[in-house]
Amino acid sequence: MLNRRILRIKAFKVMFSYAENPSMTLAEAESQLETSCEATRSLYLFMLSIIPYVTKEAARRIEDARGKFNPTEEEKNPNMKFVQNAIAPLLDNDPDFTKLLSKRKLSWEPFDAFIRDTYDSMTKKDYFKAYMADPVRSVKADAALFIKMFEEEFVDSEALANILEDLSIWWNDDLAYSLTVCCDTMKTLSKGLRWELPPLYRSDMIVPKPVESDKTFVTKLLRTSYTYYDKYFPLVASSTDQWQEDRLFITDTVLIVMGLAEAKAFPDLPLRVTINEYVEISKYYSTPKSRSFVNGLLDRLAKKLIEEGEIVKTGDFD
Repeated sequence: MLNRRILRIKAFKVMFSYAENPSMTLAEAESQLETSCEATRSLYLFMLSIIPYVTKEAARRIEDARGKFNPTEEEKNPNMKFVQNAIAPLLDNDPDFTKLLSKRKLSWEPFDAFIRDTYDSMTKKDYFKAYMADPVRSVKADAALFIKMFEEEFVDSEALANILEDLSIWWNDDLAYSLTVCCDTMKTLSKGLRWELPPLYRSDMIVPKPVESDKTFVTKLLRTSYTYYDKYFPLVASSTDQWQEDRLFITDTVLIVMGLAEAKAFPDLPLRVTINEYVEISKYYSTPKSRSFVNGLLDRLAKKLIEEGEIVKTGDFD
């Protein structure tokens, strides 16, 4: 489920916490990393579980309309395609899925207003209207509809952001990625396959297994970053005339320290790959000028440490 870009970001957040709280032990840092990784999978489960709730909301409205004193012909004979979609019962009746939701205490029950708003928003969209107008019914069509829902209804929703913030401090920034995994699940279900909990690490989904798993990768990255932080931090600080010990610069410094630690921990990984990864992360978590700053200083310091033998790279290190 989690790829290496996401894992680097999670390790970065732990290291940023360590930079602001130097009393954090390595064991505490590793525990925080593990909790953060598993939380993304919980968010995926939570967002996937919205499907049965939205479906039940549609069914409730149909019944309410039928129960009117003088319903219209359309209300008497509504289009049942969405209410009878095949995806909702697949999830609602899956014992593994429902057991996980119960175990992790994940439920949309307290958020009925958001469910109503989501359904209202969907019904106004062209993708929903086209789905309802098509007489053909299939699991594939149902799955395609919910992919559209995940793509268009949630990413920029302030109401959803507030819900997620209240439910878990670990869900910050993970929504878009979790929704991507939800879409992947829809593609799997559209093939007639049963729902299965995705492995936590992307490498666990690859056959044959990689030589080094993603869990091993991120654990080694965090341990090396933690171990060498006090050595690399002053090196970064002394390499710029614009040193300011504020939050934004600490963000850049942590990224550079982690880049150096990654270069040290993984001799076979090309240096340019490492630099590019931390430059990309800086675009989202630091200042507009951070991209060039992280790129330039990380490149210069890494090559300096390679020349000094502090960092060893096999083959063409660039």
